[in-house]
This record gives sequence, C-alpha cells and structure tokens, in this order.
Amino acid sequence: MSFSQFTPEDYEVINREYEKLRESARKRCANENELNVVQRAFEFANEAHKNVRRRSGEPYMLHPIAVAQIVVDDIGLGYKSISAALLHDVVEDTDYTVEDLREQFGDKIATLVDGLTKIKNVLDTEQKTRSTDLSQQSLQAENFKRILLTLNDDVRVVLIKLADRLHNCRTIEHMPEHKRDKILSETMFIFIPLAHRLGLYSIKSELENIWLRYKEPEAYEDIKSRIDRRVAEKGKELADFISPIENALNAAGFHYELKKRVKTPYSVWRKMQSKGVTFDEVYDLYAIRIIFDNDPESKESERDQCYHIFSIITGIYRYMPERLRDWVKHPKSNGYEALHCTLLSDSGVWVEVQIRTRRMDDIAEKGIAAHWAYKKHGLMGEGDYEMDNWINRIKEILVNPDINALELLDIIHNDLTATEIYVFTPKGEQRSIQKGATALDFAYLIHSEVGHQSIAAKVNQKLVTLDHVLKTGDKVEIITAEDAKPQPEWIKFLKTHRARTLVTDYFKAERKQTVDFGRKSLEAAAEGIGLHLDESLLQRLEAAYNVGSRDELYYGIGIGNITIDNLDEIVKKSSGTRLSWIRRMLKGNKPEPREAQGGEQYIIGSMDPDAPHFHIATCCNPIPGDPVVGFKAPDGTITIHKKSCKVAETIAATHGDWVVIPKWLEQAEDTSFLVRVSLKGIDRVGMLNDITRYLSLVMGVNMRQLNLRADGGLFEGYIDLYVNSRDILDKMIKKLSSIEGIEKVTRSEL
Repeated sequence: MSFSQFTPEDYEVINREYEKLRESARKRCANENELNVVQRAFEFANEAHKNVRRRSGEPYMLHPIAVAQIVVDDIGLGYKSISAALLHDVVEDTDYTVEDLREQFGDKIATLVDGLTKIKNVLDTEQKTRSTDLSQQSLQAENFKRILLTLNDDVRVVLIKLADRLHNCRTIEHMPEHKRDKILSETMFIFIPLAHRLGLYSIKSELENIWLRYKEPEAYEDIKSRIDRRVAEKGKELADFISPIENALNAAGFHYELKKRVKTPYSVWRKMQSKGVTFDEVYDLYAIRIIFDNDPESKESERDQCYHIFSIITGIYRYMPERLRDWVKHPKSNGYEALHCTLLSDSGVWVEVQIRTRRMDDIAEKGIAAHWAYKKHGLMGEGDYEMDNWINRIKEILVNPDINALELLDIIHNDLTATEIYVFTPKGEQRSIQKGATALDFAYLIHSEVGHQSIAAKVNQKLVTLDHVLKTGDKVEIITAEDAKPQPEWIKFLKTHRARTLVTDYFKAERKQTVDFGRKSLEAAAEGIGLHLDESLLQRLEAAYNVGSRDELYYGIGIGNITIDNLDEIVKKSSGTRLSWIRRMLKGNKPEPREAQGGEQYIIGSMDPDAPHFHIATCCNPIPGDPVVGFKAPDGTITIHKKSCKVAETIAATHGDWVVIPKWLEQAEDTSFLVRVSLKGIDRVGMLNDITRYLSLVMGVNMRQLNLRADGGLFEGYIDLYVNSRDILDKMIKKLSSIEGIEKVTRSEL
C-alpha cells in the first residue's frame, strides 16, 4: 500500500463502483434500515482508507467495494455480510479497533470483521526463522487451522474470505512472483476445494482459471484460443441443437430458462492432464442448462419433473448412457442437485445438458447461502441434508484436540477434494462415503461400536472381507461379534478419517511407544548410512512411503508396515536429480547473477560456492523452459518443481515461507534432462523404424527406454529420452505427430 492525495477522478471512480454495489445490495436488503447500515459501512470505510492506494495505484477503497460486490452477487449474503466486507480491512490497516466497529455497527458485524482480521493476520505472517527441530509444525498449517476453525463460529467469515481471495487473485499481477506463487498454491490447496464444497461454482471456476493463467501461461493461452475458435465455428450448430429442445419444452408447458455454457480453460486442461487426451478429444466442451420453475400444483415431484424433461430431450437426441449423472436422486455432499446427460447433436457434436429446478440452480450458484435461505423457509431438498452432514463432520474434525496442524490440513484437504460414492444400508437408506472406502469404513460410518465389533460384511448379499472396496449402488450389511475387537492391521486399508481415528484411538496407549520406537529406528537407520534426519529428508521420506503425517511414518515403521532395510535406496530415489551437470555445463564461465523476486539470488547452475544445493524433483521432472518454483528447506537445499505440480502445491500451502523463484541458467548443448513421451496411432510396417530414425538421426536424441506395443492394428506406448529444453521437446513432439499413422504424441509423467 502507498499514500497520496486522491484526485477528483479517484473519488469519482469510488462513488461509481459503490453505486453499482448499492443497487445490488438494495435487492438483498429487507428494508431501508438495512440498506442504511450498508451506506454507513461504506462511508466509515471510505474515510478510513482515504488517500490509501493499492500496489496497482488505484484507491484502496475499490478493493472492499469489489469484495462486497462478490459477497452479494456471487454468494448472495445479506446486509451484515455486505457491511462486514466493506469494513474487513479497517481494523488491520487503520487505527480503528473491533470495539469501535461494535459501537458503530453492532456485535455481529464487528464479530465478522474480527474473524476476517484474524484470518488476514495469520495468512500474512511470515516465518522469520527456519528450524530443523523435527517437532516444530509448519506455521502456515497452524494458520490454516485457525482459518478453518472459523467454520465453528460463523461460516460467513469463510465466505467473505473467499470473496476477498477472489478479488486479490483478480489483481494478482501486481504481486511479486514468489508471493504470487504462495497465494496461488494456498488458493488451489484450500480455497478452491472449499469453494467447491460450499457450492460456490462460479468462484471456484474463476479461481481455477486464474491459477492456470499464472502457473501454466502457455497452456492457458493455447486452450483459451482453441475454445474461442471452436465456439465461433460451432455457434450456429449449437443454436440448431437448442431450437428443437425449446420447441418441445414449450409444447409440454414448462416455464424455464435456457443457458449456454462452454467448458473453462482450466477444466479442459485438467481433463487433458488427468485423462491423457488432446484438446480435440475433449468431447463435452459445450453444455446447456435447463432451469425450470417447479409447479407446486403439479402431481409430479421436483425429481419427477426433471425426469420428465429428460425423457423429452432424449426423445429428440440420442444420449450417452455411461455419462448420465443423477444428482437429483443422489445429491452431492455439498448439496448440489441436477440431472446431467450428454446428447449427440445432428451435426455430430456431443453436448452436455444439465436439468435443474430454480431452487437447485440457486443452491448450485450461491451454495451454502441459498441452502440457508431455503432451509429457513422450510423448502429442503435432498441435497440440503448432505450439506448439513458435511458441515457437522468438518466441525467434529476441527475440535479434535489430538490433531496437530499439519495433520488437520491434510485431513481437511483430503475431505474437500475426495470423490464420493453412494451406498445403501440393508433397510435401503442412502449413505455417502469417500471413494475407495472399504466395508470396514462403512461400519465405522454407521457407529463406532459396529466398527469395533466387525468381523465381515455382505455386499449385495455376497459375503466379503472387511477390506472389500465399495462402489456406488452397493447394499452393505455389516456382520459383528460381541467378542470381536479392532486389529492393528486395519490401519493399512482404512480410507476415511473417522474410521482411522477411531481405530487409532483404540490403540492410543500403545501407539505412543510404537511411534517413539519407529522414530528411534529411523534415526539409527539414517545414521547408519551417514545421513542426518533433517526436515528436508523427512519430507522426502513421507512422500516416498506415501504417508499423511510424521506420526504415521514413525508408527508404520514401529509396527513393521514400513520397512527401512533399504533406506539408502529409498533416499536416493526420493532425492530428485542432483545437478552434477552444473559445473560441466558452465565450462568455467561465471554468469551474471540475476536476482529472484524474493530478494535472493537463486540461479539454477550458479558457480557461486555459497549457492544452495539444487534438486530436480522426480515427481514432475521439470526441464528448462517449464515454469518452475523452488522450495528452500531449513537445511538450505532448494528443490525445483513445475509450478503446476501437485506436490509443489501441497508444499507451498503448508510451507509458504519456503517458496523461492529460481531462474534457469542458459543451457549448454550437452546438458540434458530425462522426459517421457507417450504415443498412440495406427500400426504399419516401418512405423518403429521411422520413429527411431527421426529421434536418433534427425534430432540426435539419446533414448533411454522404448516401450511400444501393437494390438489389432493399433499401437501405443512411450519413449524415455533426454532433451536440452522444453523448446526442443515441443519441436520433437510436433514432428513426431506429423509421421504417418501417429494419432497422438504427448509429454507424460515418468
């Protein structure tokens, strides 16, 4: 922030933006008294932030106005939340106190601002000292714990914070790069999943697109331009597709609104990454949304009316059965209800159609705020109960005194991002549970004593063991015995936090001794191969052994589930690629130092004897030309990840003060990096020869491994090879794609 006298133009833009907010607020306020509270909050904040500017140079007051606009338009909160959004930075950035606000605006608004101030304070806190003390927890994880605890006080604090985060991300180009990466990683790790769970899809989508624009800028621009071209080319086809649907719905007497939607760049990119497909293979690029007014006098329920519309439109177009999603009968845990189907247009384009009532659409767009409104008026749908169940489950986790901050962050993140399935009790009651959950997880979902006394289960009337993995639609019956008790090996296959906690608590007395034994065993094993068990090494071991916490690592070693006999091999594999090529590539020429935006020089390949040691992360294998981020651990080691790497997102979200922005040094021609290229196509005589000749003779690329297989006239596989940079890799992929018979060439994970 900076200070300078406002100009008449500054006051004009502030007043113009506030007038827009006032008009939106008028629709949410029940009377003039509520609107007057919003007016007084604006005047108070406007005076408090007078002559204060943001990094961009614009008046600071535009930020709280924008946050309040999101609060009313995108979330649908009322006058107290709008007022709190306008005042949310006053206590932090001026001499006014919470008590001043309580005197002016009452207890609730003051309490909301106080909660927002505490969140801002903990997020802005930087860890000033680094420590190798293994018992010290991440300060940032502690911060997130305090943020999430506000769910216990008033969920509106988190909702307003989401609005604040959205506007800060909209203007994030004004932040230094290392702070930008920290903010975006926090956003992806916690705030985007939180927006999803709270049903705020428009906020979630915008945050995802901002994340992609800065984490993978080339991919973002390429996908966005492809979407724009496709929409321009297919616009008439989509209009032709919609027309018969409108005619049929009109004839059936439905009162409805029809909206067109195109998949966002992030959702396309995510599908391309997760499914390994090209842009042209993303078939559900288009969607239309049918939002109809439920007829209270109709003999059909909301659900039946959705099915009625489904029967009408599938009578016009063929649909894809495997892509039918019935979230009307089985709502998502965040309350989302809709019927999704994918139809084939006459021109051969697949179009997703979403069918919702007006109530369902309000909850889908406004999330938990709409859920409260309908609940208040007694208009509860199936999804509303799921939302209540989720909030209560989160509250149970938050108040558990035995969970430390890092464990809590992992648990909440996993809960926020977990895919759910729906199963049934023997009486036909529907229960939602995490995808991958076992019969024993389901037993603990029913009751702790049912879990403790479980010996087997029946799934769809067939006898199965307790580690049987459930799937949507299963009917589950738990078989118990009075003398049965939990077994230590259950921890190996339990998936849900509730079940793992209940079993862990059962063995808590002996667990501490087991954890201590495991820690001492690991320390001895590390010393035996000449290593010090510092924070950096422990993090790598947690990732290598795929455990969620430090205690879980020690406990696994203590009970023998995790073997450390080959610790030296595990350490070597988890250490990433040591940059032993640095001195060779420099050939004696010391580069001009370039300063990272964090304030220190982090040049990958520096000849400076005091430069930190670098690792290339094996989880994402970045190469020169990839957007990268670095993490400087307490021992001084810097690990280099791709900015979009999931492991990097997790580290940045829990150790944001470790984030640095390294720069690639100009690469010498003899420096190479291992990458994997996947290929698919139509097999023919000479195909393999054409591929290898191009790579070896034309590109001069050194291949490490080639794995291609043919079946039924098609071939697929991958080639591991060494390249100097991303530019070389892109050229090679483009050339391979032009070879006759090759349908797809993509860079993939090793």
